Amino acid sequence: MNDPACGEEGGASPEEFFAFDQEITAAGVVVTSFALEGPEQAVSVGSDAAGERVVSSGPFAEVQEFVGGGYIIDVADIDEAIAWARRSPGSAPGGHVEIRPVAPY
Repeated sequence: MNDPACGEEGGASPEEFFAFDQEITAAGVVVTSFALEGPEQAVSVGSDAAGERVVSSGPFAEVQEFVGGGYIIDVADIDEAIAWARRSPGSAPGGHVEIRPVAPY
């Protein structure tokens, strides 16, 4: 599978992501971050027609994009979050960055 976010088909390279990670971490806004293995490493849990839980290897659906990781950042407002997203290699042609507030609990 080609992952546009990982340097194939015009997306950002891993080195660009590493540089961005150093930049955003050095800025002191990162609360936590994570990287995920590719969808070929996924295990899916669902239910069959009888309602029994079924575990299967691999991604649930064929997709052209997948979540490769994420950041939780502590910034003043949505505009600052957008500014960081624009700097992310994930928002380069062939990719995108989704911004969402953390839900209160």
